[in-house]
Amino acid sequence: MEENLRSLSSRVLKIIQILKETYPREKHVSGDPYRTLIKCIISQRNRDEVTDRVAEELFKRYPSMEDIARASIEEMQEFLKNLGIGLWKTKGRWIVESTRIILEKYGGVVPNTLEELMKLPGIGRKCANIVLAYGFGIPAIPVDTHVNRVSKRLGLVPPNATPEKVEEILKKLLPKDEWLYVNHAMVDHGKAVCRPIKPKCDECPLRDICPKIGVQ
Repeated sequence: MEENLRSLSSRVLKIIQILKETYPREKHVSGDPYRTLIKCIISQRNRDEVTDRVAEELFKRYPSMEDIARASIEEMQEFLKNLGIGLWKTKGRWIVESTRIILEKYGGVVPNTLEELMKLPGIGRKCANIVLAYGFGIPAIPVDTHVNRVSKRLGLVPPNATPEKVEEILKKLLPKDEWLYVNHAMVDHGKAVCRPIKPKCDECPLRDICPKIGVQ
């Protein structure tokens, strides 16, 4: 097992180098864990452009954490419904309840551990890692659908691995200071080339080292 990990680690360094050249992008940390958390709740089963639009409108209407906490759940649900967002009932409740908990239990400071974040309504492991990585700048690997798919097609993780197992294996394979960047790159690659349906294998910069080339 250890020998296999060493072999994979060598290949993953080459993958990182190619991805960096293909998708040059600065590591982005918002410095605002709370807004990152709320955006993550909004983003579930939504496209990025919808998430950005709804989050912008929400923080325009409710500028502070206290403003959101004072809103009733029904008010927040109606607000999200009018913005045309899916799962507005559930997300409206999660947004208000999570905000109230952060204010009452944590003194208005978003917790910075995976365990505490996952106690908040609507925050699963992926969202918790997103808050750590993009809100706090703490090394983490959020495993979304793109990271999950790309990792499996590249043969870095078993095809039947759960998202939690994918995260565990990638953390062993990747240098810690590359965790956030690799998430960026795999998401970019998954959207542009390694798509779920009809991946652009002929255009893939990793085609020479991808064991799943052409496999959907």
